[in-house]
Amino acid sequence: MSEKSNARELIVSTAARLFFSQGYHATGLNQIIKESGTPKGSLYHYFPSGKEELAHVCIEKANQHILQVFEETFAAHDNTGDAIQQFIHDLADETEAAGFTGFLPFSFWAAVETSCISHQLRIACQGVFADWQQIIKKHLLLDGMNEEKARDTALLIISMMEGALIISLTNQDKQPLLTAADYLSVAAKNAL
Repeated sequence: MSEKSNARELIVSTAARLFFSQGYHATGLNQIIKESGTPKGSLYHYFPSGKEELAHVCIEKANQHILQVFEETFAAHDNTGDAIQQFIHDLADETEAAGFTGFLPFSFWAAVETSCISHQLRIACQGVFADWQQIIKKHLLLDGMNEEKARDTALLIISMMEGALIISLTNQDKQPLLTAADYLSVAAKNAL
């Protein structure tokens, strides 16, 4: 990796970590520059529109990562219910291993905080949830579920997963995620 692209990645990963741990509003560009160890000029070179553009890149990067993990998890399981259960169990383990601080859940800082302040970021957040719903729906359809039920079930899965994640982070306990995982696995199988 070149030094220049490394600087960009350092900026993005630092910004994502800070956006999660302290929120979008409480994270300043100077702090991102300082903690990433990159020159100020690099931030403005890669993100000429500033903090909003950087947050947008963080949202897109998080989305691509989660979509890849979804695909890998679905590929390793025979049905959507088992895949969703595994995905959420893995999420719970990663969240706990990070001490409920270093993990980057999408909803916590992106959808809740930034969608209220920026049309561009709200649209990006809508796209993330639509992508997640689409990938789950696709696999439910492959399981034999009808179109409408697959769409609604995918939305239910995302809603419960995100809600359980927020409760787990707030309580610093992975049990809400594990409970949601087990329930959603059964619900996805029974919905067929």
